[in-house]
Amino acid sequence: MSRSSQGPATIIIDTREQEPYSFDPRLAAAVRRALPAGDYSVEGLEERVAVERKSLDDFVSTVIHSRSRFREELRKLAGYRAACVVVEAGVVDVLLHRYRGDAHPNAVFGNALSIILDFRIPVFFCGNRQAGCHFTQAYLLAAHARWG
Repeated sequence: MSRSSQGPATIIIDTREQEPYSFDPRLAAAVRRALPAGDYSVEGLEERVAVERKSLDDFVSTVIHSRSRFREELRKLAGYRAACVVVEAGVVDVLLHRYRGDAHPNAVFGNALSIILDFRIPVFFCGNRQAGCHFTQAYLLAAHARWG
């Protein structure tokens, strides 16, 4: 299906997302609705495309302290055509321990690598929240252009 016959994309923001991104309304509409997995998806692809958003503190807490619950979410996402984890921080932020808690940076990276290698879900360290928002929007719009 060509992009012109699809119509504009609608980004779905999960109702449980506590700090939702604000997307460019000229590029896509956004609505809040419960998603089966992830924090963001595209209308019509809700069970095939997802982005899981994490602040650095949340990522560290989740992979260290809520590992089994998060692995259940990752198992769902692993069945998707395209899914990723967006971390609102850079690699240097992990290396310099710019997060709460006493987890060693190697443990944080080890868990990120486990997500990538065990579940085949990429983890993107996007630098900051604004870059994470831009990346998420671009990722979802690209998925919509390909499979929407």
